[in-house]
Amino acid sequence: MTASPPDNATEAQVAAALARCAAGDRTALRVIYDAEAPRMVGVARRMLRRQDLAEEAVQDAFMRLWRSARTFDPAKGAARSWLYAILRNCALTVLRDENRFAADEDIAEETAPMTENALARLPETSALRRCLERLDASRRAVVVLAYVHGLSHGELAGKLGVPLGTVKSWVRRSLISLQECMG
Repeated sequence: MTASPPDNATEAQVAAALARCAAGDRTALRVIYDAEAPRMVGVARRMLRRQDLAEEAVQDAFMRLWRSARTFDPAKGAARSWLYAILRNCALTVLRDENRFAADEDIAEETAPMTENALARLPETSALRRCLERLDASRRAVVVLAYVHGLSHGELAGKLGVPLGTVKSWVRRSLISLQECMG
């Protein structure tokens, strides 16, 4: 099955949905997603050459679209062009973050002491230490490297040899787990 070229109806649909997003209508974001996400993943995949990174770029693009929908000005250009410019910028950011830091071969040897040293500095009766010890080792390492050693998400992705989206998810989920554990 071949994809049909975009038509004026799709452009009008996306433009109208953008206006509704600007007004805070979450269902409008779904309209844009349904109309454009598959094509956006394809575009990002061609730029990034990896499916996981393409999906991360599309997710980032939709987050940016939601936050900045009110800045879209139809007098300055087409809605879909604006949408794909956002995607392009997100894909370039992902590409830049992924390539900035080469994956280390001996990551387990390097991160384990950094994590253990940080935990050892906490009192044994510390609630934070208890909660950190409950986390999976890789998730604990991500939190310690980010918040104790100051590594960015891009640095963590390169250092751990995992996709940027995975690092972001690990950090977010780990912080939620820590928050729940600490009460």
